[in-house]
Amino acid sequence: MSRSLSIFGATGSVGEQTLDLVRRNRADWNVVALTANSNVAALADAAREFAAEVAVVADERHLDDLRDALAGSGIEAAAGRSALCEAAARPVDMTVAAIVGCAGLGPVMAAIEQGGTIALANKEALVSAGEVMTAAVDRHGATLLPVDSEHNAIFQCLQGGELADVRSITLTASGGPLRLVEDLSAVTPEQAIAHPNWDMGAKISVDSATMFNKGLELIEAHHLFPVGLDRIRIVVHPQSVIHSMVEYRDGSTLAQLGPSDMRVPIASCLAWPARMDTPMAPLDLPAIGEMSFFAPDEARFPATRLAREAAEAGGAAPAVLNAANEIAVAAFLDRKIPFSRIALLVEDVLNQGDLPSPPQTLEDVLRVDEDARALAMRMLEPA
Repeated sequence: MSRSLSIFGATGSVGEQTLDLVRRNRADWNVVALTANSNVAALADAAREFAAEVAVVADERHLDDLRDALAGSGIEAAAGRSALCEAAARPVDMTVAAIVGCAGLGPVMAAIEQGGTIALANKEALVSAGEVMTAAVDRHGATLLPVDSEHNAIFQCLQGGELADVRSITLTASGGPLRLVEDLSAVTPEQAIAHPNWDMGAKISVDSATMFNKGLELIEAHHLFPVGLDRIRIVVHPQSVIHSMVEYRDGSTLAQLGPSDMRVPIASCLAWPARMDTPMAPLDLPAIGEMSFFAPDEARFPATRLAREAAEAGGAAPAVLNAANEIAVAAFLDRKIPFSRIALLVEDVLNQGDLPSPPQTLEDVLRVDEDARALAMRMLEPA
């Protein structure tokens, strides 16, 4: 019996890998909605291949191109932020939320309000709107399944266990491509996105290089697995074989191991609570040989410290941190600021005056996000 599925961010890295798994298990899935930011050609091709009901492009300027690409297919074409939310409001068995950044917050909330199952690959949404989102999940009876490899690993290690029995949670970090680079001020975008283990989009790759990715994941873990911030740790594990660990009060530590391929955690979510086949080869532990672990260097990579401080402050602080980071990363990728200024800009925005009141609604979160982005943009302007 097939299940209905919508994928938001279908042309990105996670979206494409989700479609690869769906393609390998075509009879199991009925695709309802597919979305992209502006990649009309790839979106239209996917919509036709999987006979989607609707395809949505976030950038309204591309609506006519999408309509032309889907002409004669019977697939509905739409565009814009409201269209994304309307597509997310269509009832489905599972929604894969893979839009990068706070832009994915609206569709995620719309999917939650349907009370379905959301495979969440958009960590920024939970970082910016943690309390608002988790309250909505409880109110509408929705289910959140974490797609991020680290959170999915924790989720798997907690199966059959109780949060009350957890002594600590450890998020592993590869350390990114710059862990051993001495002069971070001279790093180019090409160097920052050249991740040694994972194939990811540019923004996430830069976040990995700065360690903001791990900082955001710490905040996300705090909402998904509320054991207390003091019990959530980060360790650098360059081989990226162990994706995270859970230590229980009896001294047992469970670790989830797997290849550095997002199809493994995506498959875990798609098949949950069962399992499904993937094309991944089994781990060859003798070939791996050794695994190493290091404490994060927060003097050179202060992102994890800033994220923990934002999580401890609570309220609007995580949303401000996320918004400032998105602006800083975009500026770095556009070669407007050096790599070393990304974390400095985020810290400056966080320290600029009083933080806004804690957001209570989605509109509050979006307002905090907009104001923080505007402040970060002003700080980028020459004095």
